[in-house]
Amino acid sequence: ALCHTTGCGTGGTGRGFEIAQRTIEGYAKHPNFGGILLVGLGCEELEMDVLMGNLRSSPQSMRHSMIAQELGGTRRTVNEGVARIRAMLGEVNDIVRGPVPASQLILGLECGGSDAYSGITANPALGAATDLLVRNGGTAILSETPEIYGAEHLLIRRAVSQSVGESLAELIRWWESYTALNGCQMDNNPSPGNKAGGLTTIFEKSLGAVAKGGTTNLEAVYGYAEPVTSSGLVFMDTPGYDPPSVTGMVAGGANMICFTTGRGSLPSRPDLSQPAGKMPAVDPRIRLGGGQASGRVGSRAVSQAEDSLPVAVALGPAPGVRRPLARHGRRSGGLELGGCAA
Repeated sequence: ALCHTTGCGTGGTGRGFEIAQRTIEGYAKHPNFGGILLVGLGCEELEMDVLMGNLRSSPQSMRHSMIAQELGGTRRTVNEGVARIRAMLGEVNDIVRGPVPASQLILGLECGGSDAYSGITANPALGAATDLLVRNGGTAILSETPEIYGAEHLLIRRAVSQSVGESLAELIRWWESYTALNGCQMDNNPSPGNKAGGLTTIFEKSLGAVAKGGTTNLEAVYGYAEPVTSSGLVFMDTPGYDPPSVTGMVAGGANMICFTTGRGSLPSRPDLSQPAGKMPAVDPRIRLGGGQASGRVGSRAVSQAEDSLPVAVALGPAPGVRRPLARHGRRSGGLELGGCAA
């Protein structure tokens, strides 16, 4: 179950409302969900009829909604929800994995708990894998606008057009204005943990973050949770915070996440909706990742680290193997929108 708290107590127009609606619709349309059940209280600004009306492209049998106030309370809502989920399982469990080209892979690039090694091991290694993916027609999403601050010129120089470069520059100006409005500065990063790991300025941190994007052209710039339609390397405007950043990329279409970490970071699959690979910068960080690391870079040469971790994680079981969802327990998760926990 993916929960959020942005439906009530919010305006029915404006940027925040649009982001919340776009994010929920992006998840509901995501190919990693075999079926969906949207549950609402009944008096939110995010009206269920509007949300469901925008999802007509998905099969009716796999698209459901419920209003708790109409059903008569929590217990009846839970019972009805369980019944509807069970009704969908038969069709969902018949889905069989099959081969698709690498061009269908949309990879979300994420880093967290960075240290001095992140920018010279894990992040460049992921950048090499990104280049490999792009060369084969795939898409990679770089994000976290506040954490490319001071290195944005490296991406602007690689923009395929002046308008794409200007779009990224405008995002930086917006964040500068936003932080100033709240009495902060863009360069108050890095965090105490980053500093303890050897990073001294936001510019060092940003240079490492940008390395995840490899060396190819910047094809497009997207707002938070906007559908990603371009192939190649693209940028999405998200906060510099792992959970809402991943939420935005997945809502935009990312069907897997590669997460690099230096000092260690616990989130592996923040919303449980897509495969995720975690790449520690140095070997001991595997312990700090809760044993969830999918690979390691450490002292290995960066040129050897493009060993297709994204492709290996995406492959999973062999084609033709059924994975009944009813037999796989799923912990409750949460969506984080625009940096606010939900």
